Amino acid sequence: MSEFDSRRAEMLEWHLARRGITDALVLGAMGSVPREEFVRAELRGQAYADHPLPIGDGQTISQPYIVALMAQAARVDAGSRVLEIGTGSGYAAAVLAAIAGEVWSIERMPRLAARAGDLLARLGYTNAHVRLADGTLGLAEHAPYDAIIVSAAGPAVPEALREQLAPTGRLVLPLEDVSGWQTLVVVHRGDPASTGTAAGEWEHESLGGVRFVPLIGEQGWDSEKNLWSPF
Repeated sequence: MSEFDSRRAEMLEWHLARRGITDALVLGAMGSVPREEFVRAELRGQAYADHPLPIGDGQTISQPYIVALMAQAARVDAGSRVLEIGTGSGYAAAVLAAIAGEVWSIERMPRLAARAGDLLARLGYTNAHVRLADGTLGLAEHAPYDAIIVSAAGPAVPEALREQLAPTGRLVLPLEDVSGWQTLVVVHRGDPASTGTAAGEWEHESLGGVRFVPLIGEQGWDSEKNLWSPF
């Protein structure tokens, strides 16, 4: 077993399994993806520490626990079509691709998009597709998605993402309130039989406090109208 294999196994046990990550598919994916390939060369020794690391352009690779938590909350499986907003290093896209059927990942920064796309291809994640695009608009041409995972925070769910979610799909994203506090939330349509909600009514489940970069795109939050709209 290599040094990185050993550290990856420790990550699975100490940072994931002991903190409530129980989904076997997620644990299997996290155990197979070489996170050291997605961080800067000088930071490889910290690849399996449970904290974010800088990747350039003011962005970070998320801590392993958050990547696993979001994938588990989205209930990604082998038949899933997944949309990820915020490719960054490409690590989360690789984890999702190790589970799902197809992953479409959007990145707004050209250098990060090109680097992540090349790395995912080199590592053999042929079902992960990186697109240089605006995350606030989603990617309508491949919708509907069984899961949408957003790695950037905004005050509300962009309407485009709600529209592109499959009827039984789950959307996982950080929402930020007026004080700047961010909460990781799962958004899905309620099941009247089990929740007592009206058919199609949106349900929100909180997963706790987080810290992500802002969600930026052609759509901006209009606080007066209380909706996302073009700048």
